[in-house]
Amino acid sequence: MLDVLIKNAKIIDGSGTPAYAGNVGIENGKICIAEGSEAAKQVIDADGRVVCPGFIDAHSHGDLILGSEDAHLFKTTQGVTTEITGQCGLSLAPVSEKNLTDIQNMLSMGTTFFPDEMKEFTSFQRFLEYADRQPMTANMKMYIGHSSLRIAVMGMENRPSTEQELEKMKGILRDAMESGAAGFSTGLIYTPSCYAEEKEIIELAKVIAPYDGIYASHMRNESNEIVAAVKETINVGRQAGVRVDISHHKMLGKPNWGKQKETLGLIHEARAEGIQVICDQYPYTCNMTTLNACMPPWYFENGFSSMTEKLKDQEFRKKLRAEMEDPNTPYDNYYLNAGGWSGVYVYSSPKTSDAEGKFITEYAQEIGKDPWEAFFDLCVANNCETGGVYSSMCDEDVCEIIQDPYCVVGSDGLTRSWKEKGHPRASGTFPHTITYFVKEKGILTLEQAIHKMTGLTAEYLLVKNKGLIRNGYDADILIFDEERFRDTATYRNSNSITEGLDYVFVNGQLVYHDKEFTGAMPGRLIRHNA
Repeated sequence: MLDVLIKNAKIIDGSGTPAYAGNVGIENGKICIAEGSEAAKQVIDADGRVVCPGFIDAHSHGDLILGSEDAHLFKTTQGVTTEITGQCGLSLAPVSEKNLTDIQNMLSMGTTFFPDEMKEFTSFQRFLEYADRQPMTANMKMYIGHSSLRIAVMGMENRPSTEQELEKMKGILRDAMESGAAGFSTGLIYTPSCYAEEKEIIELAKVIAPYDGIYASHMRNESNEIVAAVKETINVGRQAGVRVDISHHKMLGKPNWGKQKETLGLIHEARAEGIQVICDQYPYTCNMTTLNACMPPWYFENGFSSMTEKLKDQEFRKKLRAEMEDPNTPYDNYYLNAGGWSGVYVYSSPKTSDAEGKFITEYAQEIGKDPWEAFFDLCVANNCETGGVYSSMCDEDVCEIIQDPYCVVGSDGLTRSWKEKGHPRASGTFPHTITYFVKEKGILTLEQAIHKMTGLTAEYLLVKNKGLIRNGYDADILIFDEERFRDTATYRNSNSITEGLDYVFVNGQLVYHDKEFTGAMPGRLIRHNA
């Protein structure tokens, strides 16, 4: 007897091939293609609805809120059943108790809490022991973050690593790969990852090569120097012999719109050379990160508190403003990319909550200050732990990137709290991919969009036994109404429940039905190559 029989479905199996009518069974947590007449403990008539694999989030920061109610809300309500975490150089492990404050300051962009056990996460294995005890409605694979690795070994030092420090980092990373880490990620616009030279990244990436690990990179630049950044990222794959994922690929700042023609060309050339490089993308024209990312990263070498003290000095503010207004200052300038403060929206400002949900210019006008002073004061009041959304991209570029055969979908959602304002990508990326690219733009078929959120992601990022409706595959399954299925999250109301998603199964268990959680927690940490 089957555990579940789903009858009369429009099956989109995740392979990219056309939909077909059929029946799907679930037995002992696995998929079986059914005739439709089998006995089952539960029968679901899916007439008029789509059945497809659960979505795989290629770029998630969900590890930072692992086990929380918010984690379930952000992912499960939009149909994500597996997420690839530890992105942008940020992961909850490894840590050193000595530098715990520094790493928590860095990770605060993605969480409002840290587990008491965090000081014990000195290795990935120790983290796994904690993670395996957490209630999860989705599965997770995790990279080791370069910033976290660097802070554990050498704090926030603004310099190349010594040979001894590099060997220590390599040893920690090697142990993590032995324990089942998926690979290694960098966030090369963030401190302290940005302080590393290319040769350090290559040497660390070589560690993951014997394990078929993946190198995922938030590159050094996504605007004026994006072509050089893509070349560097591909070269890491070339020199280390590893798979590469260019994180949240985009062109920031109007002067750089259209450069994807060159960067996508570089990806195709690299693949022809034998380098297995892909990119992931979220379906929006605004990006999101900390507000402190507007400022040159070299000022953060002694941490957030030190920078906060500097910002109290008016002469320093004048100097900093001049650097931020200069397009030749060598960093990825989010202030200029957004076209100034009128394009920078505050989503998180814990100590000055009246700024949340407003553009810097809007907030400055309300409080009667110059926008620059309002920005600096926000940073000081919040110890530089603030978040911003930046209006930096254009539709044409976003649409061209998603159509590339080597592009998959990742939310890059910072999921600090369901109660906070944020970016709609955190709760809406996957339904929005269908709403935006299939229903509104008409540039992807529904089958193609689902392929880029399921089977193709599983293939490129080595998520075994998931992403397809196939006999014997893990029963991560969605049932949704094609007409009603849409995102409801907006920039003003960023955290909002998807419409039309009727059922979410994870590892064969029903976790979500008609906007209600069932209480089942079958999600698990997936060990790479296990």
